[in-house]
Amino acid sequence: MKKLVQPITISALVLLLGACGTGEDSTEDQNSGGTGDANEENTAEEENTTLTVGATNVPHSEILEFASDQLAEEGIDLEIETFNDYVLPNKALAQEEIDANYFQHIPYFEGQLEENDDYDFVNAGGVHIEPIGVYSQEYDSLDELPDGAEIIMSSSVADHGRILMMLEEEGLISLPDDAGIDASIEDIEENPNNFEFRADIEAATLPQAYKNGEGDAVLINSNFAIDAGLSPAEDAIALENAENNPYVNIVAVRSEDEENEDIQTLVDVMQSEEVAQFIEDEYDGAVIPAEE
Repeated sequence: MKKLVQPITISALVLLLGACGTGEDSTEDQNSGGTGDANEENTAEEENTTLTVGATNVPHSEILEFASDQLAEEGIDLEIETFNDYVLPNKALAQEEIDANYFQHIPYFEGQLEENDDYDFVNAGGVHIEPIGVYSQEYDSLDELPDGAEIIMSSSVADHGRILMMLEEEGLISLPDDAGIDASIEDIEENPNNFEFRADIEAATLPQAYKNGEGDAVLINSNFAIDAGLSPAEDAIALENAENNPYVNIVAVRSEDEENEDIQTLVDVMQSEEVAQFIEDEYDGAVIPAEE
């Protein structure tokens, strides 16, 4: 199913033939402004293009919903298909079931391209950042975490380097200088508090692990935290620094559609001041507009 089509112009030509009248009738026609033979003007109606975009629930589908009015003004009807995981939106894009997706950050996107030869996608533009938060049922700050504390993190390898760099920035662990976003638990050089890392839980179920009281601290992506009723600004004991953060959430499209005008309009609207203001107002720092 491919919905990227140019608007269709429908032309209708209606010819009204008036019956031949008497001279008197003709005079009456002239006196009344000439209502005899008449031709209606051609009318043209443009149909909006439909774009189907796959997204996870919060905040992605909410941001798209806000943007839908602006897109309608630009002649684009937006259909949002909601997904509950990180795998299906890219599969749907590859199979042309959707025209674009908006759910993933850049490192995850790049990792997916490396792992899947059939994913011929491009990054059409960044929209926002979701700082990861640290949540704990027992402790109010990272400094309070005890020796040997169990730290629960996502099973998504794409988030591991991000989490470990955050903990290093907080002075809790140290990593090799060149580890970067690809850092793994095995790369930890110094772990003075003997933290035990558990990375076997899907990102979407991390809030439930936190609510169940599992571990001493749980690192949760803001989108899943918000969707579970948590406030990163109020409930997290620490939030990832968003400055110079490489984990920008993007709009991804098939390479063949990169120059499509409707896709470019979609990205322009998603990067607009109106959408940025909505993000700031709606999520109170839990979601941050990306710098263009």
